[in-house]
Amino acid sequence: MNDLSERERLISQTGLREYFQDSVNRAVERQRQDMLPETVFYLANLLTDFTRTSKLFDKHAEGNSTPALAMIYAEAVEARTRRERIVCLKRLGDLSLFVSGLFSYSLHRSLVDVDYYVAMGGNAYSYLATNSRNTFNSQAFCEIFNELADKFIAAIDILTEVGEQMNCGNNRDIMRLYEIWQQTGSRLAAERLQREGIVPIAGPGLRH
Repeated sequence: MNDLSERERLISQTGLREYFQDSVNRAVERQRQDMLPETVFYLANLLTDFTRTSKLFDKHAEGNSTPALAMIYAEAVEARTRRERIVCLKRLGDLSLFVSGLFSYSLHRSLVDVDYYVAMGGNAYSYLATNSRNTFNSQAFCEIFNELADKFIAAIDILTEVGEQMNCGNNRDIMRLYEIWQQTGSRLAAERLQREGIVPIAGPGLRH
């Protein structure tokens, strides 16, 4: 039997939830992000939940596939009850954040890019912030969703750093890094460009 790596031993010893909680906390501290403790905990739980394929993929006769954001949004629009709509939009926000955080480097090979995920996820969380209090029965959830809507790019940066620690990303593609910065205004992307000797200059359409 092959020896476990240090990272694998850490995960097996502490459990996934504790591992992700520690990883997210360290990313928040290193990036000097100002986030509620409840939001940090939410991000760790999100990572833990999506380790289960049943959370990330839809099952079809042909196999598993990641659901299209437009389809989830359509389900929310056509929902028969307010609760069903909120559940759909929470899934939309969570999936947008997870994919754009851990797989933003590969999105340029798909039909939509990271800015699409940012818009869909941010809007979903914004709706949840003002309409989910009765469903989740907690003011804390409304505050979490409000912060994720306002700081969606910052949340992406945090998940990106956690993903890179787990070798989920490719930080060698400088052009792709610059592309992500242009589309989202990511502080993490700008910082890494500067490390490579590239000074990003904001264009007229850049988000901040």
